[in-house]
Amino acid sequence: MESFRKLWEIINILREKCPWDREQTNESLKYKLIEESYEVVNTIDEKNWHKFEEEIGDILLVVLMHIKIAQERNLTSLNKIILKLIDKLIKRHPHVFSDKKLDSADEVLENWEKSKGEELFKNINFSMPALYLAYRITQKAEKIGFDWESKENVLKKVYEEIEELKNAKSDNEVFEEIGDLLFTIVNLSRHYKVNPEDALRNATRKFLNRLNKVLEYIKENNLNIESMTLKEIDEIWEKVK
Repeated sequence: MESFRKLWEIINILREKCPWDREQTNESLKYKLIEESYEVVNTIDEKNWHKFEEEIGDILLVVLMHIKIAQERNLTSLNKIILKLIDKLIKRHPHVFSDKKLDSADEVLENWEKSKGEELFKNINFSMPALYLAYRITQKAEKIGFDWESKENVLKKVYEEIEELKNAKSDNEVFEEIGDLLFTIVNLSRHYKVNPEDALRNATRKFLNRLNKVLEYIKENNLNIESMTLKEIDEIWEKVK
């Protein structure tokens, strides 16, 4: 596409002539990928498709900057990356590019996982958000048959973990038990077919919206939050829900 060639040309010019762009490295830009990705997630959650167009463009910019810098370091090239991606997509879609028959999305996903072979529990990306990381790992464990038999069993385990947390004696034990409790809740959400990352983000957004309404109410009624009791604030919380 002509527009892509123009964009790649601009990336090259920026690396040559812009002092800030010239100073960037793969290391300095690594967290920009995460930051920009969450900007896109936010626009999707808000269904702000005009903003989505802008934010997804920012991801493309960061990706191309990473490729350009890696190319300058003789680590790879844009062409090699594209060819490797093409090869991977063809190999992992035999139902499209060969005679293999896969009729459902579940069958396609199962074949994709099988094509990874021993990679299933290797090269785990621990930089992913912890809730989503746990969710994906337990999904993979489910595929090899290592899973709870029912959501009721997982719920029972949640109560067990809460009791263990209550009985924790040291800071380290509390740390371990909270981790175990969160991991079990991730399993519970998976059994209810709920992505825990989405559920927690939704709950956090809901909490923040209500908190802002409480603060607006306090301001509109000329109240001083610092002199209010928790009970008084909670009454306003219930009122604005």
